[in-house]
Amino acid sequence: MEGKCTVDAELSDQISALLESPSPNQGLGFSDESEPPCLKQEYFEELLKSRKCVGLKVKPESDLGKGLYADVEFGEGVLVLKDQMLVGAQHSSNKVDCLVCSYCFRFIGSVELQIGRKIYLQELGLSSTDECPSSPMDGLQDSSNGDHDNLGTCSSSDLKERIPLPKEIVASLMNGQLALPYSEQFALPSLVPCPGSCGEAYYCSKLCAGTDWDQSHSLLCTGEGSRAICREALMKFVEHANETNDIFLLAAKAIAFTILRYQKLKVYGLQDQRQDEHARRNGKSSLLGWAWCTVSMAKFWSRLSMCGLLTTWWWECVALPEDVDCCDEVSFRKQIRDLASMSLQLLKEAIYDKECAPLFSLDIYGHIIGMFELNNLDLVVASPVEDYFLYIDDLPPDDKETAERITRPILDALGDDYLVCCQGSAFFPLQSCMNHSCQPNAKAFKRDEDRDGQATIIALRTILKGEEITVSYIDENLPLEDRRTQLADYGFECRCAKCKEEDQ
Repeated sequence: MEGKCTVDAELSDQISALLESPSPNQGLGFSDESEPPCLKQEYFEELLKSRKCVGLKVKPESDLGKGLYADVEFGEGVLVLKDQMLVGAQHSSNKVDCLVCSYCFRFIGSVELQIGRKIYLQELGLSSTDECPSSPMDGLQDSSNGDHDNLGTCSSSDLKERIPLPKEIVASLMNGQLALPYSEQFALPSLVPCPGSCGEAYYCSKLCAGTDWDQSHSLLCTGEGSRAICREALMKFVEHANETNDIFLLAAKAIAFTILRYQKLKVYGLQDQRQDEHARRNGKSSLLGWAWCTVSMAKFWSRLSMCGLLTTWWWECVALPEDVDCCDEVSFRKQIRDLASMSLQLLKEAIYDKECAPLFSLDIYGHIIGMFELNNLDLVVASPVEDYFLYIDDLPPDDKETAERITRPILDALGDDYLVCCQGSAFFPLQSCMNHSCQPNAKAFKRDEDRDGQATIIALRTILKGEEITVSYIDENLPLEDRRTQLADYGFECRCAKCKEEDQ
């Protein structure tokens, strides 16, 4: 691809500088007397402070490249860590079932809106494999003349067999005219629209809307207020990502984040001409280095460092699918590379910034996606709709019978879809520092009070002060050979006590 070749060839020195592993004696394009403040330990200390983590320490120089350690004792079942994602994205197919904040991924609107919207989209013939309309209220009238007090009763049906609701009832759920019994127990934040009027992103608060706008969405918004240079290209990029691999959306957020941070640093006057001259002589871009620092640190001190994959492109580290023969591996990886190249070209046409040109090299793009491939984690947020129906089911018999005169036909109309939670992918900088063990002392676990997309880590047993905190990347109950096969995708062989004992 011509654009890609031009960037990679002409800016090879700057690209190489950005991909260098940061060290305590080396800045990201800075002179020795002006090191950026986010090098290694300082970077992680700032992360721990910003997340109000108590009793944790990251050691980048551990035997496995880095690790998260307990600085105090944690009892069994105690919260160890809540980690805010660096970037995250809801799966496009999941948007049919769940309306969540586009920044923190908390459910928004109301239980009634969540239910009515889901049924409405079902009746349009959309499923979790289709894209949903941009607006949560598209296609509805402002009012309904339905009888809310007599929805009719239905015998308990197989949840896989949906029984349609009258359209006026569905509309009443969505526009707030019908309040379900006990739904006040599951109040949700009101919808805050995207500042750019894209009609695709909604938020739980003005704070989340503003933060997302400042960090990445102002460049990735498809609305009239977008700062993208070509909204049509941006829509093509999003469509391509939805049709192929939504990991491209995470990469786009990382690039947009860096561009906007660069622009903010430039506006704030943090560019020093002497530093710039020093940087140009060394083939580096100091200000872009500052802006890139957050992504760079996350990249080089995540699991990639443990796996020895500091400079790994996505098409090299992605696991070979089971249906692809080994003799076709070269062809498969070329197809993956071409897929990334096409995605990058669309993104470049949409948000290219000449001063941040190195970010639009295939080399950089491939490394960013490679980081997410090896380190991205499932983003899961429990649905208040499921909680609501479980609450109704646990009511005293008389109260339950009264409530179910209204809720039973709605539940039958939903079918199994009432169980669907918010699902997506995200990169968590601190959680990605946690090394694997087949005998982990911690695990990712959502408690009842955890209602957003933050990663939550709970102690499985007592963790002593000074002990490394580990999780399992796989099902640790599998046989040794099966565990090794799955861990091979991460680029290492586990040598924990359990594996050593079973290997004897």
